[in-house]
Amino acid sequence: MIRASLLALGLLATPALAETMVVQAVDVTEWKSVYATVEARRTVPARARIGGTISELEVTEGDTVQAGVPIGLVEDDKLAYQLAAIDAQIEAAEAQLENAQAELARGEALVEKGVSTAQRLDALRTQVDVVNGQLLSLRADRDRVTQTQAEGSVLAPADGIVLSVPVATGEVIMPGEPIATVGSGGFFLRLQVPERYADSLHEGDSIVIGDGADAATGRLAKVYPLIAGGRVQADIEVAGLDPRFTGARVAVRLAVGQRSTLAVPAEALSHREGLDFLTVEGADGPIERVVVPGGPVDAGGQPLVEIVSGLRSGDVLVLNDE
Repeated sequence: MIRASLLALGLLATPALAETMVVQAVDVTEWKSVYATVEARRTVPARARIGGTISELEVTEGDTVQAGVPIGLVEDDKLAYQLAAIDAQIEAAEAQLENAQAELARGEALVEKGVSTAQRLDALRTQVDVVNGQLLSLRADRDRVTQTQAEGSVLAPADGIVLSVPVATGEVIMPGEPIATVGSGGFFLRLQVPERYADSLHEGDSIVIGDGADAATGRLAKVYPLIAGGRVQADIEVAGLDPRFTGARVAVRLAVGQRSTLAVPAEALSHREGLDFLTVEGADGPIERVVVPGGPVDAGGQPLVEIVSGLRSGDVLVLNDE
């Protein structure tokens, strides 16, 4: 019954007539329609750590990657030449060490026979230590170049989806250039609204997404504290959000406040000759009054029609309840 719905809304029915009600203002939610875009919480570039030529590229847009997995390879031919030169120097140093150790062994034998001096033996030992130091330095240089060569493998920086791959195999890049961009941390609807609505955004609030029968509900997951260009940014968490089309725009309705208005059940309105009428109690009985209706509003979960003009708070409305 219409009367039961109105009692639940706080629109008082007169005790004398079940078909009438006293019109009172109701609070309705003020909505603002905006567009949000599908975006990742974090956008992380997978950067090349060395310069060179891209010889392998294992990913393309839309691929799912895990942190630490190789997704490309950058090769620098100069590193191979450096390794070859260091290997040659190591071979020469090893030969010098072998000769110095042999000289030291002969010197020790001569000292035991009293033919050579202890000073000469110390010089031979110092020569062995010097060559050993050179050999250790060369091997460290080789490890450094080998590590640099290994850093040509570009790793995925985080778990997520590859959003863009701005390079191609065979392209020459510099250190620090991105070869792919990975979206991680989950996908959300990201919106930006004027800063005057910042106080009406609260984490955990329900957000209406879409219109009509296709409307869904999301949760305001994060409100960013930085206001840039007069706009505040927020993320909306939506169950089952499809991340295939990052950057897609989605219509969103935000509750930005409440206002008081007069609203009546749609059944109380009648329409004739292009005009809308409500029946109200007059001094001499029920009379029809021309009103200007607005759009539908929701008051306490009940659908009503807003009355813009032609009705006052306290009017006794006669309902068309059959």
